[in-house]
Amino acid sequence: MAGHGGGPWGGGGNQGGGRPPSGGGGGNGGKRPDDPQIPEIDELMKKGQERLRVLMGGRGGGGGTGGTSGGSGGPKLNRGTVAIAALAAIGVWAWMSFYTVRPEEQSVELFLGKYSSTGNPGLNFAPWPFVTHEVVNVTSERTETIGNGRDPADSLMLTTDANIVDIEFQVVWNINDPAKLLFNIRDPQLTVQAVSEAVMREIIAASNLAPILNRDRGIIADTAREQIQATLDEYESGINIVRINLDQADPPREVIDAFREVQAAEQERDRLERQADAYANRVVAEARGEAAQIREQAEGYRARVVNEALGEASRFSAVREEYAKAPEVTRRRLYIETMEKVLRGVDKTILDEGLTGEGGVVPYLPLKQLNSSRTTTEGGN
Repeated sequence: MAGHGGGPWGGGGNQGGGRPPSGGGGGNGGKRPDDPQIPEIDELMKKGQERLRVLMGGRGGGGGTGGTSGGSGGPKLNRGTVAIAALAAIGVWAWMSFYTVRPEEQSVELFLGKYSSTGNPGLNFAPWPFVTHEVVNVTSERTETIGNGRDPADSLMLTTDANIVDIEFQVVWNINDPAKLLFNIRDPQLTVQAVSEAVMREIIAASNLAPILNRDRGIIADTAREQIQATLDEYESGINIVRINLDQADPPREVIDAFREVQAAEQERDRLERQADAYANRVVAEARGEAAQIREQAEGYRARVVNEALGEASRFSAVREEYAKAPEVTRRRLYIETMEKVLRGVDKTILDEGLTGEGGVVPYLPLKQLNSSRTTTEGGN
């Protein structure tokens, strides 16, 4: 056992320890005698290179261990490889050049970075890399909310009567010209927000607080939409404002209770003013009616007195004329008429002496009843 202290590597007589021999002493060219088939690293590298050349289209350099390639050592290209590469390049170019635009979209084609044309829905061709394209959705509506940010001061606006109102509204917009949108505006969303807030502040500053809170909300929304659209058109933005939703228009939260109390007091004041006006109108109308009635009565009295005086004067003139013609007859007629007036209310019947006695008035004639019926008839008339 002492003679084999070198271990399994054999090498009898080599008593120097456990290191295997590096030379060819006694054996199999450096291989371990008991190892079945362990290839060398160089042989494995050569096999790998040979297989790579075959895959790249080159011819093999002969198999076997320790064989040589017999060529230049690098991959060679044949016609098939070139054709495949050309087809691949054409496919990539076609894939980059043809594109599809959906019905709700429009495309903008750029020739060397400058606007060239606008593509329609369907299959479009833009020869890459000279012509590139951008596809923009032009029908979907985008919404920007103004006054709902982190800073409460963003929604506070000053009115023309020195009040503050808390405004919150939404701007709904879409795109009507994608080319203008891409080339004229850097940030469409920020532009719409800035223009909308500026326009709304201008409108609120030109109005009083009360109309903003109730009756003018629709008018303010329509006016804001028109002015925002006009401003964006001046910018040639390619943006279309669809509508403005005025969600909130209230006093600031800190003073809303006091504001409501003031509103209630103003409404009470208005109610009392209306009641006072109604009372004043009724009293004035009644006074005017009474005055008109008094004037009419006075006018009637004046006319009646004047007519009576004229009648008396005319009757006196007529009597005077008749008296001038026949004084005795007229005197007697006046006497009889006067006596009729004086004795009209006396309940007596005076008869002429010539009518009494035999052949005169019948003693059974009911003169009293006749006088009573005559008096009743005259009183009724």
